[in-house]
Amino acid sequence: MAKYCSNCGKEISKEDSFCKNCGKKLNEEKETKKIDPNRPKIQNTDIAVAIILSIVTCGIYGIYWYYKIVCDVNTVTGDNTTSGGTVVLLTIITCGIYGIYWSYKTGQKLYETGERYGINISDNSIIYLVLALFGFQIINYCIIQGDLNKFSA
Repeated sequence: MAKYCSNCGKEISKEDSFCKNCGKKLNEEKETKKIDPNRPKIQNTDIAVAIILSIVTCGIYGIYWYYKIVCDVNTVTGDNTTSGGTVVLLTIITCGIYGIYWSYKTGQKLYETGERYGINISDNSIIYLVLALFGFQIINYCIIQGDLNKFSA
């Protein structure tokens, strides 16, 4: 089985202690999957800026950010069953209940997609569910955005 750098995805030999391409120190006991260069790529979003804009605009940017997260999740996972507008609308109509369900399912989808493309993403679906039930959906957005940023170009 070939070894690949966990940082840049280039193939390395078993004798190397540093990646010849990016210089990252290699972990001897752990073999990593090759990062697929054909994985879906999205634009990186600065989480701090998104939070600040959500506060400054009294939540209006937060709605747009939610829409953008849904669209990016659909792009990354290849699952376009519900559009960003549909998810936002259903979340509003159901007083947030659909948003809780969507967060839970997104945790599972991102984990599976990360496994498929060799990107280290944890299955945070239960964390998303608990946070959403206690009204901390903004933290879910931050964690989801952090995972999505791993797919950025």
